[in-house]
Amino acid sequence: MSVEGGGQRGPLFERNGVPGVSSAPVDMDTAIVLLGAGVTAITHPLLYVKLLIQVGHEPLAPTVGTTMFGRKVLYLPGFFSYARHVVRVDGKRGLFRGLSPRVMSSAISTMVRSKVKQAVPAEDTEHVSNRDDLKTSFRKVVRETSHEMVVQCLSRIATHPFHVISVRCMAQFVGREVKYRGLFSCIARIFQEEGVGGFFVGLIPHVLGEVIFLWCCNLLAHLINTYAVDDNFSQAPAVRSYTKFVMGIAVSVLTYPFMLVADLMAVNNCGLAAGLPPNSPIFKSWVHCWRHLSVQGQLFRGSSFFFRRAPVAVKALD
Repeated sequence: MSVEGGGQRGPLFERNGVPGVSSAPVDMDTAIVLLGAGVTAITHPLLYVKLLIQVGHEPLAPTVGTTMFGRKVLYLPGFFSYARHVVRVDGKRGLFRGLSPRVMSSAISTMVRSKVKQAVPAEDTEHVSNRDDLKTSFRKVVRETSHEMVVQCLSRIATHPFHVISVRCMAQFVGREVKYRGLFSCIARIFQEEGVGGFFVGLIPHVLGEVIFLWCCNLLAHLINTYAVDDNFSQAPAVRSYTKFVMGIAVSVLTYPFMLVADLMAVNNCGLAAGLPPNSPIFKSWVHCWRHLSVQGQLFRGSSFFFRRAPVAVKALD
């Protein structure tokens, strides 16, 4: 790093007091890791409450509400009411239960992605919008998505053990257990009780959900940008820049059940009350878990933080 002054360029910093030897700039990966850790810490209470809802823990009674059509229904507590309950039980620090393994997962994910991209660099591509080049542009999207899929799968495999630890730490709130405390003690306990396989429970639905999300999002965005957005439209570049974002929101709703099943399998039959009867059946596989949720109409449990309607409506309260 250097600055200009007096018509000369000189070092901004000197290493070990030796003039002319500039210090290395802050590594971009380090900055991304720190940023990711900050975002993870800020959003953790949101994901913590979501996990408790996913495992079916409803400690607060529902309240009577009215739909826009005047029908009376029971609403389950939203995020803020649920978060206040957690604070009453565990204090404000309780909202950050299971944070450290999530921070580790975020940091490892960043490093794995960086190393994989260095080892298997993606080809330099440009947007192709001319319909005469549809085959070329489609092949390009397939190559890019395949590369992203490899990166995502390797990242998920590397970070899933920390996801399992984080989920179990958070799920202890249900039964007030202290079985999983401390990152290294959690690793030792899982290895002793379940072996290496214990770190990868729920991995298959998690990977499947992310792969389906990736392909659907990229292909739908490509089709919309190619067929629905005209190159003669002055705002075409701006519209295309938001297409993938919008598609990501829509597709994430459809792939949510995979994430739900993955989280439930991470807790299932691990010795915690949240993963044992009567709170939860013991599932033989993630397919068994999916079928159970489907029969119960609970495949999207936890997907909403607000206006969560109870399964039984209020028929008469007059």
